[in-house]
Amino acid sequence: MEILWFIIVAFMLAMYVVLDGFDIGAGIIHLLVAKTDDERRLVLNTIGPVWDGNEVWILAAGGTLYFAFPLLYASSFSGFYLPLIIVLWLLMLRGLGIEFRHHVHHTLWKSFWDVVFSGASILLAIFFGAALGNVVRGVPLNHEGYFFEPLWTTFTIVPESGILDWFTTIMGLVALFTLTTHGANYVAMKTDGEVQSRARSMAAKSAWGVLITWVLSLIAVTAIRPELWNNFSSYEWGYIFPLLGILGIVGMFYFNFRSVKNTADKKEDGKAFLSSTLFIAGMLATTAFGLFPNVLPASTDPNLSLTIYNVSAKPYGLGVGLAWWILGIVFAAGYFIFIYRTFRGKVTLPTEESGY
Repeated sequence: MEILWFIIVAFMLAMYVVLDGFDIGAGIIHLLVAKTDDERRLVLNTIGPVWDGNEVWILAAGGTLYFAFPLLYASSFSGFYLPLIIVLWLLMLRGLGIEFRHHVHHTLWKSFWDVVFSGASILLAIFFGAALGNVVRGVPLNHEGYFFEPLWTTFTIVPESGILDWFTTIMGLVALFTLTTHGANYVAMKTDGEVQSRARSMAAKSAWGVLITWVLSLIAVTAIRPELWNNFSSYEWGYIFPLLGILGIVGMFYFNFRSVKNTADKKEDGKAFLSSTLFIAGMLATTAFGLFPNVLPASTDPNLSLTIYNVSAKPYGLGVGLAWWILGIVFAAGYFIFIYRTFRGKVTLPTEESGY
């Protein structure tokens, strides 16, 4: 039962990164692919109907974590208190940037909220990547399973490292370039004209950033936590996950090149978006598979690491919760299918500015 809930939590986090990831990516490129007010409204229209629904996945993942692995929830939310507060503010600033820009019809007002929206999106991507880096690197857990990390210490990897060091910074850059490419692919898929052309160009360029930082992260992971690859030696079927990630990044380059070269072929944008989705899912699955059964490794003593077996709830509670989770996920899936089918296709710009 613990393994099943580990898969469920990993699935929900992956869904959040894939879905809200293109929202964040659209924010990152907002000021780069949209040069006029109408073009910026068009970019916001691509995510307007879905961005708030996509963020539900992280709330649901947090609730599931609290239910299935309560000690992990308590330890991580207390140890990562500072970055979690920063992430909460960045999420709020993104929402304010989207909702507030059309309340006052003045260039300065709109420009201010556009900068807030884009800046918060950039920082959010970096912090999410750094958070994953902390999980991979390990945190200074004590014998009670708790820890505290400052924002940074010496910027080197030591048992008492801060949240930011050279490794977690690399992971933050991986996330930044990955979500930039993912968001650019989505915007290109949902728009036409100059915005689409700029988004295609941005996706093609940022894909190189993905490749470079991803290779650097693989080298860094092998150097600081080589045991992450042990599960792949024991269970060779796990190689399917990094293979999916490799296929995803190859697809990004191939379809982005085709879309830039042949601007009339709009199907390539959708294929490029599916490729970036595959890359994200494959890399997150690779990380989860490599960490298993650990959910929060200890940088001080491996024996203090939190695993799915020493942080899970009682079997009876996990069994009852599974029935309710299945019911909830069916309703959630129905809602998302309805929303995405309703707003499928290219976006258009309303004649009057009444919102995004």
